[in-house]
Amino acid sequence: MNFPDATTSSNRKLLGSLLNRQSQWPLGLPIPDADELSLVFQVAMRAPDHSNLKPWRFITVRNPATHELGEVFAAAALKRNAQDQGKASRSQATAAPMLIAVGVRISVSDKVPEIEQMLSVGAAAMNILNALHILGYGAYWASGQNSYDPDVRRALGLTGDNERLLGFIYVGTPSKISRLKARPSAAEFVTDWLGPVPDSVASRG
Repeated sequence: MNFPDATTSSNRKLLGSLLNRQSQWPLGLPIPDADELSLVFQVAMRAPDHSNLKPWRFITVRNPATHELGEVFAAAALKRNAQDQGKASRSQATAAPMLIAVGVRISVSDKVPEIEQMLSVGAAAMNILNALHILGYGAYWASGQNSYDPDVRRALGLTGDNERLLGFIYVGTPSKISRLKARPSAAEFVTDWLGPVPDSVASRG
C-alpha cells in the first residue's frame, strides 16, 4: 500500500487547514450534497476499530425532519420537567439545517471493553468534523440532556439495550467568519517518557 508523502506541499496545506478547524456557529445552508456526505462517512469509517466491531451508528436529520426532531426534544423535556414548554428544545433541533446523531452499538467482547468501542465512535465523529471542515462546511458537536434521554434515543431508532446516543453534530455553512480561537501550545501537554516516574514526583501530580 502506498501512503502519501507528508512532506509534499499539498499535504502540508491539508494539515494547515486542520489547524484552522474549530466549532462554527451559526450555521445555515448549503449543506453537503449526497456525494460529499458519502465521502464524509467514508472518512468516518477510517477510525480505529479494535477487532472490527464496527460500533459506529450515524443518523442524519435534515430539514424539514429537524422540526420533527424538535417535537421529540420538546416531549422529552416536558417529561423531565412538567414546567418546560419545549421552546428551547425545539430551537436546539432546528439550530442548523442538518444534524448527525452520533450513536454507538456496544458489542460483548472479551478483547474490546466498552470504553474502547465508545472511543472508536468518538474518533469517527472527529473524522467527520475534520472532513466537513476540509470540504468547506462548518460543524460543531453538542451533547446535553437530549443525548442521554432514552426517549430521544429510541425515537432516533437506537432501540437496543446495547445502543447509546452520544451527541449531535450540527452541520451547515458558517453564516459569518468566526475569529480563530486561541489554543494552548501542544508542548504543554506532551512529555518525553524516559522511564518510570519516581513516587515523589508522581504524588505532586
